[in-house]
Amino acid sequence: MNAALSPESPVAAKVFPSPNHGERKDGQRPTMLVLHYTGMPNEGEALQWLCNPVSQVSAHYFVFEDGRVLQMVPESRRAWHAGHSQWNGESDINSCSIGIEIANAGHPAGLPPFGTAQIESVIALSKDIVERWHIPADRVLGHSDVAPGRKLDPGEGFPWEALHKAGVGHWVKPAPVQDGRFFSRGDRGMPVEAIQAMLAMYGYGLKINGVFDDDTEKVIAAFQRHFRPQRVDGVADASTITTLRDLIASRPAPPSV
Repeated sequence: MNAALSPESPVAAKVFPSPNHGERKDGQRPTMLVLHYTGMPNEGEALQWLCNPVSQVSAHYFVFEDGRVLQMVPESRRAWHAGHSQWNGESDINSCSIGIEIANAGHPAGLPPFGTAQIESVIALSKDIVERWHIPADRVLGHSDVAPGRKLDPGEGFPWEALHKAGVGHWVKPAPVQDGRFFSRGDRGMPVEAIQAMLAMYGYGLKINGVFDDDTEKVIAAFQRHFRPQRVDGVADASTITTLRDLIASRPAPPSV
């Protein structure tokens, strides 16, 4: 792809090519959409970084704060956006996904809100991608879902519910946060094993060992960041467990081959 070519999505205004991409492993096609925030204070610098050969990072699309969209990497190519990550047993997320970078300074800047025009573009772009590639709703994820603890984006301020209402992604109304029994770091036993099994069943990369260890805490926090953002603390309280149960129960059926 070069600047003379038209973008593959009609939502993108033009192509701004990044050299940072390669072949998808084993000829894989995109079956996942991963959303990111740039985490940099200046969106122009973030765009340049994603197109700098030194950075070794890229994404397929970039969404500016004002809603403008650029394509950087052909959808058929493996962009370098997810890094070391895992979902549902897959460890080469870059080979099976399309990545969208959303200009937002993120946690380092106190999680500034995403603008209305920007989210409208993210929704339109995401909807176009998932429809063309037949990506299941439960495989529209955040970077933090596939890299718990290592990554926090797009953050607990990202409006996942708005995307779901527009037909993008899987979501249920979070169970209310309230006092009661909970599980946290250091706990062990069958209840912890059951929580780990539920998280792994949904897709999170987590060993089922019955010990509420550091990895379990990170995955719980990642789950909360996406699906129960009212409180992100890595504690498996009743609200978190109930929301996870409801997500599993409402999971869309896999597409027929």
